[in-house]
Amino acid sequence: ARFHQLDICEPKMIDLIRDERPAVLNLHAAQMDVRRSVADPAFDARVNILGAINCLEGARRANVRRVVFVSSGGAVYGEQEAFPAAEAHPTNPVSPYGVSKRAGELYAFFYQAEYHVPFFAMRYANVYGPRQDPHGEAGVVAIFSGKMLRGEPVTVNGDGKQTRDYVFVGDVARANLLALERECAGAVNIGTGIETDVNQLAALLLQATGSRSPLAHGPTKAGEQRRSVIDCAKAARVLGWRPEVSLADGLARTVEFFRARVVGA
Repeated sequence: ARFHQLDICEPKMIDLIRDERPAVLNLHAAQMDVRRSVADPAFDARVNILGAINCLEGARRANVRRVVFVSSGGAVYGEQEAFPAAEAHPTNPVSPYGVSKRAGELYAFFYQAEYHVPFFAMRYANVYGPRQDPHGEAGVVAIFSGKMLRGEPVTVNGDGKQTRDYVFVGDVARANLLALERECAGAVNIGTGIETDVNQLAALLLQATGSRSPLAHGPTKAGEQRRSVIDCAKAARVLGWRPEVSLADGLARTVEFFRARVVGA
């Protein structure tokens, strides 16, 4: 394995992919904070749209066999009309992050149509698990886990009844490996089809951590969807993939990872 530290927005990214000539380009690099996208839409677009174009152009020049593009199964659909949302659900994103991820899919489709670079878009639900970044605004499981293990107060945005589809990172990694092996195209949801609201999530984490951290409710954050849950039946058909780790088990594994870090600190 070779590691190159490089901003995907830099023109050198095109040259790097061209010179490395990978068989597959797996594009995870992104600005992934919904709230930052609301506060600074131009930054979000620069990274997620222009950066993606750089990578796709590199893929074209390298004649890659496939691009695996990581999209968002929550943000691209916007406020859902059906629950869970299948891939044919209308895409009306309500955040710049959702707009930029949908744009990335469309640019990937253009490169497929014009330059015959096949692409496969994986629309992730809310991914959580060990090694998730507990700093910043994204990653509620990691943020709550750290605060609870330290006995700090936990703030739930809004009334806490907003729902998400939480999928364990190990299951997502397995989906990525399958995407290298299967001949598939277009967009596929990677989630569980199970809705969990933030109040339920906080209760499960309090139980897993054994914490007595007080819970408080703060203001609702701009750009957040009310309900988000995706249908992963297509992933079962085209990838042979289904989620295997339950939320309770995944949260327990995540808490133990952060517990070791807190104790180690």
